[in-house]
Amino acid sequence: MPSDKHAPADPEDAIPGYRTDPGSLVLVAGATGGVGQLVCAKLLERGMRVRALCRSEERAARLLGRREGLEVALGDVRQPSTLRPAFQAVQAVACAMGTTAFPTLRWLGNNTPAAVNEAGTRALIDAAQEACPAAPFVLVSSAGVERADRLPYSILNAGGVLTAMAAAEAALRASGLAYTIVRPGRLTDGPYTSYDINTLLKGVAGQRQAVQLASRDVLDGEASRIAVAELVVQALVTGALRDTSVSISSTTGSGPGDDTGEWKKLFQGLA
Repeated sequence: MPSDKHAPADPEDAIPGYRTDPGSLVLVAGATGGVGQLVCAKLLERGMRVRALCRSEERAARLLGRREGLEVALGDVRQPSTLRPAFQAVQAVACAMGTTAFPTLRWLGNNTPAAVNEAGTRALIDAAQEACPAAPFVLVSSAGVERADRLPYSILNAGGVLTAMAAAEAALRASGLAYTIVRPGRLTDGPYTSYDINTLLKGVAGQRQAVQLASRDVLDGEASRIAVAELVVQALVTGALRDTSVSISSTTGSGPGDDTGEWKKLFQGLA
């Protein structure tokens, strides 16, 4: 059973129709990625049911294991017709998928930012509009989407990843779905599944356990995958961030961990 610190917000603090309660079925796209794996685990810890959207059942079993409350739905965002079954009876959506910012072997087979981050997210949004229009949708985007023409983000955007993410954000805002957009900085802490300098160096948050949030794309630096995943989950369990974009970075100090009360204090500061 969830502990007191995992208790959802009081009814008067949450937005009706947005908060996701224990027992709800949450579809997680990008479930085998670093943030996605953590989101799945954290949702299960809180008594949610998780449907992991994956292209490979073998990869899902290897990375996610077999746990009570977890099921795998095979689908490919590059093939929208494969997504509809995954959305049946879904009560919330968390999207933490993406590809590499710069050309790598992962780009082969139409796995570019334009195909995955933009068109793939649009396909998920379309499927949610059709199958579960009342379900909240949390999207993990990136710092720099509003600053793609400025250093260092102009370098990061050389392959169009920030342009693709900005387009995905715009599509979500225009969809009519209740949404939260999460914009982390460079990701530290495992699982290490991306191709960047922090992955190569196995970067960790270390003493940077405190969390800084902002309602605009103004934060730089690093963000722990653990904190990013927790923010995704807190957005769902509290219902306090409806139709909001939130930037996140990790800073020196002790942080909120998975304590809902501490996260609520951070959310209040966003106002």
